[in-house]
This record gives sequence, structure tokens and C-alpha cells, in this order.
Amino acid sequence: MTLRIATRASSLARWQADHVAQLLARVRPERAVEIVPLSTEGDRRTDVPLAEIGGKGVFCKEVQRAVLAGEADVAVHSAKDLPALTTPGLVLAAVPRRGEPRDALVGAGTEELRRIAGTGRVPVVASGSARRRVQLAGLLGTVEFAELRGNMATRLDRAGSFDAIVVATVALQRLGLADRLTEVLPETVMVPQVGQGALAVECRAGDDETVALLGSIEDRPSRTAVDAERGFLAELGGDCSLPAGAHCRFTDAGTLRLDAVLASSVPPTGKVLQADVDGGDGWSLARTTLQGTDATELGRSAARELRGRVTAR
Repeated sequence: MTLRIATRASSLARWQADHVAQLLARVRPERAVEIVPLSTEGDRRTDVPLAEIGGKGVFCKEVQRAVLAGEADVAVHSAKDLPALTTPGLVLAAVPRRGEPRDALVGAGTEELRRIAGTGRVPVVASGSARRRVQLAGLLGTVEFAELRGNMATRLDRAGSFDAIVVATVALQRLGLADRLTEVLPETVMVPQVGQGALAVECRAGDDETVALLGSIEDRPSRTAVDAERGFLAELGGDCSLPAGAHCRFTDAGTLRLDAVLASSVPPTGKVLQADVDGGDGWSLARTTLQGTDATELGRSAARELRGRVTAR
């Protein structure tokens, strides 16, 4: 029986689905696999900010619907696109070994952007992510932001129109375009989006055979880290519309370390000064680092702390 894997139709999403198919072939080489590419609302409406069309879940709904309708057996997502609350009728059956979680600049690096600002011209950085914008504002001091959406090829084609664009490092690595990366930003400086670099593989709840098959490609350290980050997002409200990020990893001592960031609101597009201390425009940014052993509770604790801090300002 052929296992049908539903995915977005972009080049990066196809790479991800093919990667999952290859992992499955190693454990069940006799099992035929078919890739089912689909178009999502997030892919079709690239002229509209994600927050205006329903948040990051717009990249998942059609793919999940295909599995729920029996048109596919498995859905493969970028874990960063998946809302923290699992869709009824589905189960997150596997998180394979995680790729690079960090963000990166294409075009000018941070030192060059600061040099541009020192000349009296405000550097322009393009990103559709409010999480990236608030952190870059604090990192660079003075910066103007431009909206940028679309697949990776579209973003790279437009990179020359700005001083820099911000991308997920893993996206260019997986597409064989890592040479375009100018500067990879440490996760302690630019806290990544929840689940960035990881894949999330879903199937129908109750499909025990598929759940067991997908479990064979699970990477437990990656799953634990993603569970902590998704716990952070779930505590904030599932598909939080505020700029938020979390990154979890194991320390050398074997405990979990979670770096998290939350802004009180989305800052206006344009010149932004010292966002990490006080935006001055009615918004603020707070960070925390926590350690623990219970992944989900660690994430929820970080969310409660940051939510209290940004609310109190």
C-alpha cells in the first residue's frame, strides 16, 4: 500500500517531504511512497502580511485537510509553521533530527548595517517576521524595515532592493544556496522562531500503523526541544500574534536550556531605536533564559515570565 505524503508545493517543502520519504525508505524500503504537493493560502497570498490572513497556520491547513479527508496519509510541515495546538483528528507523530535553527542575513551583515547607520542613512532590512524585526531593532539600534514574503527564490531575487534580508539559515542550506548567507546570527542574539529548523510529521489519530512507522524516524532530542518551544507558544495562546521566539537545546550537563523572547506588540514599520530596552512607541521587548528537565513546563514557565514582564511595562 502506497503511503501518500502531503506537502506544500514550494521547492523547500518538496525537499522536506522527499527527506521524510528517504528516512522512511531506510526503515521500510519495501513501502512505496507518493508525494502529494498542495497549494496553501499562505503560498497564494504573498502580497498580504501573514497576520492579516490568519497567522502561520495558513501554511498548514490545506495540507492537514488532505490528511483528514483521506486524500493523504501523512503531512510534512516546517515545525515553525505549525500552531502549538494540534488539530483535532491529527497527531504529531514524528520530529526527525533537527537542522540549523538560526536566522541569517543575506546582503549586509550586522557590522555593515551599523556602518551604514553611522553615515546618517538608515539601513533598510526586509523581513515579514515581526519577531525578527523587534530583535534586529535592538541589535542594530537604528533600522528601517520593509515587508518581504514569498518563496525563497522570490526573496533572494529581491534581496538587492534592500541593504539586507533575513532568512532561516536552514532554508538556504537545504536548497543548496548556503553560499548566499552573509552572517548567521547566534540564537542567543536572535532567538529563532518556535520549531525553526525542525520538521513536523503528522498523521491521523488512530492510524496506529502509520503512527508506529513515523515513530521510527523520530529523533528524541529534537522532539524534546521542539516540545519545549511549542509549550512556550501554547502558553501564549497557540498561534500567538505577538512577536515571540524560543529555542531549546540540551546543555553539556544533560538539562534543557531555553532562550525565549516576547514583545508586547508589533512595532511600526520604519525607524526603530533601541527596541530591547523600550520601544518608545508603546511596545517593549523582554528576554529570558531558563533551565530545567521537563520540556513542556520549561516552555510554559518562560512564557508566563515574559508575559508578566511585557504586561507590567
